[in-house]
Amino acid sequence: MRLIDPSHPFFRPAWRRYVIVALPFLWAGVEFSYGSEVWAYLSAAIGGYLAWNLIWAWKDDDAD
Repeated sequence: MRLIDPSHPFFRPAWRRYVIVALPFLWAGVEFSYGSEVWAYLSAAIGGYLAWNLIWAWKDDDAD
């Protein structure tokens, strides 16, 4: 089961994918600065999952 559908047209622009990936990592930094390590690691894990699906495993359907 996929939690995010990278083939959705919303994710076609590259800048959106990078912003969506960056937000959980930024939030992890905020949580870590306040001393909430559990929430920081959880946010970083979400960012890692999004990075895998939206950047590394991205397949551009228009390139075919």
